[in-house]
Amino acid sequence: MSDPTLPLDGLLVLDMCQFLSGPYASLRMQDLGARVIKIERPGTGDLSRTLYLSDTEIGGDSTIFHAINRSKESIALDLKDPDDLAALKKLLTRADVLLQNFRPGVIGRIGLDYDAVRAINPRIVYGSITGYGEAGPWVDRPGQDLLAQARSGVMWLNGDEGQGPVPFGLAIADMLAGAALVQGVLAALVRRGITGRGAHVETSLIEALVDFQFEVLTTHLNDGRRLPRRSDFRSAHAYLSAPYGVYPTADGWLALSMMSVPRLGELLGNAVLRAATDPATWFTERDALKRALADQLATQPTDHWLAILEPADVWCAKVLTWPELLDSDGFRVLDMLQTVTRGDGVRIQTTRSPLRIDGQRPATTRAAPLIGEQGDAIRKEFDL
Repeated sequence: MSDPTLPLDGLLVLDMCQFLSGPYASLRMQDLGARVIKIERPGTGDLSRTLYLSDTEIGGDSTIFHAINRSKESIALDLKDPDDLAALKKLLTRADVLLQNFRPGVIGRIGLDYDAVRAINPRIVYGSITGYGEAGPWVDRPGQDLLAQARSGVMWLNGDEGQGPVPFGLAIADMLAGAALVQGVLAALVRRGITGRGAHVETSLIEALVDFQFEVLTTHLNDGRRLPRRSDFRSAHAYLSAPYGVYPTADGWLALSMMSVPRLGELLGNAVLRAATDPATWFTERDALKRALADQLATQPTDHWLAILEPADVWCAKVLTWPELLDSDGFRVLDMLQTVTRGDGVRIQTTRSPLRIDGQRPATTRAAPLIGEQGDAIRKEFDL
């Protein structure tokens, strides 16, 4: 799987993580050319193998496990077994990066905290993800995405004002923490190339979610700490005025971004919008303005409105379903899908890296591994 055209080719990453946050980080590094070896417990492996998003499984594993672990290798090691622990420590002498997302304290009890691993390999870059950091009253609480969203305040930015807290429909804490960890790990690798020194890079689900909100939190911190108030109608952003939102049309949905409300009124022939000449009212009266806009948009198909708005350079878009997205020329030209396979006959269609390097999007061919699938070969290669 080595590809010398990719920037991380030649790097060895050991991934001791489970579920999503850490494996997302190692997936990004794998996409950039790193060799990723998953360290899994014998028998059960990564618990996300049975974390089902639906009733679909492929080759005995969940689709989410396949999506986030494609093209990685797997070795099964029982870290309570002295021989397997010794094998892992020997593997660590050759590794460039170690990733772990155990609860605080657990990795130390295993004897593989940063200080212990640094003693084995001073050049290693050691990446840690926790739920809520290493100190404080939340340390021992489950570091799970929905629970982190609940503690972060982010749920009060979604949905309409009367709905109460609304979670994101994606595991954003996991994905953002994994992405943040990759940034830190890559920066530490750059420093290591200059100084020869390794590093311990740490983040958490809650830190990633706080950073995710940096724009709106900065507003909150500097305007008297007023709480955000979402629109009561078609809300899409608690701090943005009309017409920002998503509206039903006669045959679908239309998204409208920031723009002059009177200008929009002129284009649509809407007297209510045209009369809103004071920009302050675009926020204070946003619900009424949005309702007037919604009543009009519901009378015609989406393409009718796009034919008026797009030539006038209005920021708008048809709201696509997944089938519509996958069928669109805009998506096809990106070439973001690939089919990966495994020796047991598993074939799975999944996404590709969101990055292009020198004009090329990295692609892989190997599906997520069986538990310990490459174990014998890894033991032989590294004399474990």
